[in-house]
Amino acid sequence: MKYRYCFFDLDGTVTDSAPGITHSVQYALKKRGIEPPPSSELLGFIGPPLVWSFSHFFGMSREESLAAVDAYREYYRAGGMLECTVYPGIPELLRTLHDAGIQCVLATCKPYVFANAILAHFDLLDSFVMVSGPEIDGTRNEKHEVIRYAMDQLAITDPSEILMIGDRDNDVLGARANGIDTYGVLWGFGSEQELMEAGAAACYRDAHSLGRAILESE
Repeated sequence: MKYRYCFFDLDGTVTDSAPGITHSVQYALKKRGIEPPPSSELLGFIGPPLVWSFSHFFGMSREESLAAVDAYREYYRAGGMLECTVYPGIPELLRTLHDAGIQCVLATCKPYVFANAILAHFDLLDSFVMVSGPEIDGTRNEKHEVIRYAMDQLAITDPSEILMIGDRDNDVLGARANGIDTYGVLWGFGSEQELMEAGAAACYRDAHSLGRAILESE
């Protein structure tokens, strides 16, 4: 096999986290005096850093975005983080990769404490040798930083040994910044066009075909 490590995104890759994220955004907008759009119009928040998303989608200044993130986390901590489900085939995929000797890492823009709690809730924490995500204060807020941090902590010096797996262009771009290949998944929140234009090596529609491609890589 070509890859010794698989770095997984969380939202839109391991879990369908749309309900918890969009409800948290709606709560934050209401606290900022903004009438929130329906959940279906807030899916763009899934993947990128929240500060960027509040600024990009609602024109907030950095200070306003940070306040909105604080409000978002009120709802998220209170239970929104668990308003999600694991995608079909993911637990089996993780077991298959483990049995093949591949080490799996979670590399997410969701704060580490939340990502860790979600994996523990779904009994997936032991499937990963490391969970890499931002600190609550925003340290390592970008995908390329999260990936780099995991590489440094695991003393990985050869990026060709790593495969990033994600559903959005920021996963691909963060991996490319570190010299890493990406396989895109089409069960999340990004399109095949978005992923391929960002530079994904290939895209897959289900966990079984993704796993087969990883095991057959040369």
